[in-house]
Amino acid sequence: MTADRADHAGAGSRPLYAEIADPGSLARFGEDVEAADPIGWPGYPDQLRRAMNATGDRHAVTTGMASVDGEACVLVGFEFSFLGGSLGTAEGARIARAFSVAMAERLPIVSVAASGGTRMQEGTSALLQMQVVAAAVAGARRAGIPHIAVAGDPTTGGVWASLISGADVLISVPAARVSFSGSRTRPAGTDPRSPEYLADRKWVHGFIDVLSTVPGLRAEVAAAVRLLSPRSRGDIPRRAPLPAWPADDGDSDGQPGTDAWRHVGAARSAHRARADRWLAGYFGQILEIRGDRCGGVDPGLRCGFGSHQGTTIGYVAQTGSRTTPAGFRTATRLLGLAARLQLPVLTLIDTPGAAAGPADEAAGLGPAIAELFVAVASSQVPITSVVIGEGVSGGALALASPSDLWIGRDGYLAVTAPELAVSILKLGVADIPQVATWLRLTPAELMSRGIVRGIIEPPASIAGHAADPR
Repeated sequence: MTADRADHAGAGSRPLYAEIADPGSLARFGEDVEAADPIGWPGYPDQLRRAMNATGDRHAVTTGMASVDGEACVLVGFEFSFLGGSLGTAEGARIARAFSVAMAERLPIVSVAASGGTRMQEGTSALLQMQVVAAAVAGARRAGIPHIAVAGDPTTGGVWASLISGADVLISVPAARVSFSGSRTRPAGTDPRSPEYLADRKWVHGFIDVLSTVPGLRAEVAAAVRLLSPRSRGDIPRRAPLPAWPADDGDSDGQPGTDAWRHVGAARSAHRARADRWLAGYFGQILEIRGDRCGGVDPGLRCGFGSHQGTTIGYVAQTGSRTTPAGFRTATRLLGLAARLQLPVLTLIDTPGAAAGPADEAAGLGPAIAELFVAVASSQVPITSVVIGEGVSGGALALASPSDLWIGRDGYLAVTAPELAVSILKLGVADIPQVATWLRLTPAELMSRGIVRGIIEPPASIAGHAADPR
């Protein structure tokens, strides 16, 4: 938890926050906060004076109003050259004030870290700043203020474990040292080159949403600010508009129940419209979030926020594979973010079911699905859902709105796949087409029973149509 600065390659260079904020846009506040010497650490006042003289800053944290690619925000920027960017009482006070200003001004807060952790020279008083920071983060969450964080090299200790890890969207640079333990506080014998302590591995395991080189950081942060800012979300619609134009009632086979097995085959076709096409046709700019923040990433699930006709909408999209526990937890994370920011959500359902291998059970498949069901049922923001392909069992239904469920012309929704139903019933392979009919899974069948609100065409059939017909 001490400042880890000796091996920082960028010490004395331009601070990372200066690479992100637009030149000349930073209007500082918090300069009146005085540094403290709460425990009388030998020589600490002299260390502070030397740090101030060397950097031209009063503290390791700079706070102020700024813009990022023209988007207004409140900025918290760490200066590693000031005592390793460590967190002391003055830094905690400035961070708390920055969050208060962000809430008062209804602006996103952008935290840019380069820190070795909490400041040893201030003892437990510095440690307590993790609680101060946590209270500020909690206040922003209650107020619906988005927090975007950038983890620079290094980002460790109490700064990582309170301010940065608690952000709504987390961006980092490749090879940055990002971990709770600094290089001098790790267990004896730990490989100093272990990738587990680097941002790249954090991204692999879903603890970081975006990896970006330094030249790309401004654009990445600006995209998040632009989409999530209370000032730029647009008028919040009562629901997410449909992503495609409604088709006539009925299905491609004519009457309900006609050749259901052939319809299942069409839903599994590699040539039909998948989530990527639906999302590309629906959104302009998008911001993807990654991972469940518990160490898992489902590559078959896409989550994030996008701009649709000037309005920000959250999305969860299955891409045709079996959804893992990490996928369900990531979807729950997205719904939580959307609720805090008061943004509607669109879900696209396309899965042959939940992943059900031994590793999935060990990772908590049942609880992950259950928590998503509860998140959907209790959502305080509107959720619109479209079954765009296969919709099998609870792994599909967990993403379905109870009140605003639609189905694509190519989709089906069933209690289980026809082949599994045949196995459960101990029938033969020849019975699969008949069992598919019994399941009444086609769009027309579902429409006739009031399970879906309507049938819509896939994106390829609606070029030129953008309006919500209702």
